[in-house]
Amino acid sequence: MTVKPLQDRVLIRRLEEETKTASGIIIPENSKEKPSEGEVMAVGPGYRNQDGSPRALEVKVGDKVLFEKWGGTEIKVDGQEFLMMKEEKIIGVFQ
Repeated sequence: MTVKPLQDRVLIRRLEEETKTASGIIIPENSKEKPSEGEVMAVGPGYRNQDGSPRALEVKVGDKVLFEKWGGTEIKVDGQEFLMMKEEKIIGVFQ
């Protein structure tokens, strides 16, 4: 099954966080926070301006992004977890 986001929404797969700190300390599974970094898996067609003309989204499939901590809705598709969020909740794209 595939999911196609509508309007200005984006489907994101979270990236896994490191299990060790830079100094070598192992972080236990239960104390880790959910990462706020992910990869864009699908994008909607974009916004509609007030005059009705379309405006494409700035992010594209494959972009690595940084998003707000509570920015999306968690969904499961074929056993995998994703986030669906509006593009405005994305605060940066890694270059």
